[in-house]
Amino acid sequence: MAHEILIVDDERDICTLIAGILEDEGYATRRAHDSREAVEAFRARRPSLVILDVWLQGSEHDGLEVLKIIKRDDASVPVVMISGHGTIDTAVAAIKSAAYDFIEKPFKSDRLLLVVQRAIEAASLRAENAALLKRAGGEETLIGSSPSMSQLRAAIDRVASTGSRVLLSGPPGSGKELVARLMHRASKRAGGPLVMVNCAAWSAERLDMELFGSENAEGDGVAVFGAFEQAHGGTLLLDEVGELPAATQGKVIRVLQEQAFFRDGGKSRVEVDVRVIAATTRDLQPDIAAGRFREDLFHRLNVVPIRVPSLAERRDDIPELANHLVRRVAAAAGLPARQIGEDAIAALQSYDWPGNVRQLRNVIEHLLIVAPADGAAPLRADILPADFGDISPSVLRWEKGGEIMQLPLREAREVFEREYLMAQVTRFGGNISRTATFVGMERSALHRKLKSLGVHGEERGS
Repeated sequence: MAHEILIVDDERDICTLIAGILEDEGYATRRAHDSREAVEAFRARRPSLVILDVWLQGSEHDGLEVLKIIKRDDASVPVVMISGHGTIDTAVAAIKSAAYDFIEKPFKSDRLLLVVQRAIEAASLRAENAALLKRAGGEETLIGSSPSMSQLRAAIDRVASTGSRVLLSGPPGSGKELVARLMHRASKRAGGPLVMVNCAAWSAERLDMELFGSENAEGDGVAVFGAFEQAHGGTLLLDEVGELPAATQGKVIRVLQEQAFFRDGGKSRVEVDVRVIAATTRDLQPDIAAGRFREDLFHRLNVVPIRVPSLAERRDDIPELANHLVRRVAAAAGLPARQIGEDAIAALQSYDWPGNVRQLRNVIEHLLIVAPADGAAPLRADILPADFGDISPSVLRWEKGGEIMQLPLREAREVFEREYLMAQVTRFGGNISRTATFVGMERSALHRKLKSLGVHGEERGS
């Protein structure tokens, strides 16, 4: 998606010259010739960058005053000031008013293009860093080689470059936001913004403003840019889309149809080019049947459905994912990375993970914080959180001198074998073949042993 640049100069020939240079390099341009046109054009649609003349003869405001208005409306948009009567004082004033750079006329096209490229890249990096800080260390890659993860990667690869709308479904904490981020990164819009809105986090009135912005039509016309406008040229993720109020659903449908909307209180039509990815933690069909979610909106969002698997559905990935999280969490928290013991891995694989990857990350952080001071000692199952241990297989929670120590050898061995094999069968999702390989038994022998102990697994191959 081409970056759009707003060119503001009272000399039309200069505007035409600059537009030609930029368009030859693949940029999209708009033009304004006085301060009123400049402010209206900026508020009509947020550009990627503004090239602004200092003097603007015959205008109500000069370029420095327009710069202050732009920065008041949206400080994230870079502005490059130009002037044919430049002085050091003018350049200093422009930079103090938060201009990205100052170029004196006449300028060389190479110089202009270099400044434009650097300004847009700097703005993109600031936006990305802000998003990363907001995410507080979230993961940026898909970890795991299970069949479900391979299918998910293939789906991302197929749809990322198409520009089609996508509906992501999956339980909370499974990684839907990460999938949206990866799709944006692999798309033709990767150079544009990625904006995320949690539809469940706002009241109905505030959500409209978050999505569509607002405009004080009776006052000074200052615009508040909403998510659709902020995502122009990029991607908008509507998280928990099932929580959209009925009235807002109708507005979203119109934006998807027309790629245009009116801000709250505004009279000017705002045109945008946005790819929408929606995400939901629940099945929307019952909501559609009950009239809570519009079927026509569902079909517009569900062009390509992608399901993100729960962590319990991909237990094979837990060892790799847990070790990856140990490295990431340790680096972020300034803690030493530790090895995870085999008993802890078995417990992690046996757990049902209602909170999915997000919960696993919290457990890993807990383990690193409460781990013994000996940095060489592995992280053991006995330091897992208390509520986690209540659900873990009992063989992983026995203490010395406990129940097994009170039994005769034959009974103790039978109790231990039952608990041990139950833990391993659970760990490998009921797969007898994989359990047998891990514990070092023939599959038929393990099957007989499980039957004698009253433990049941699925008789299937790897």
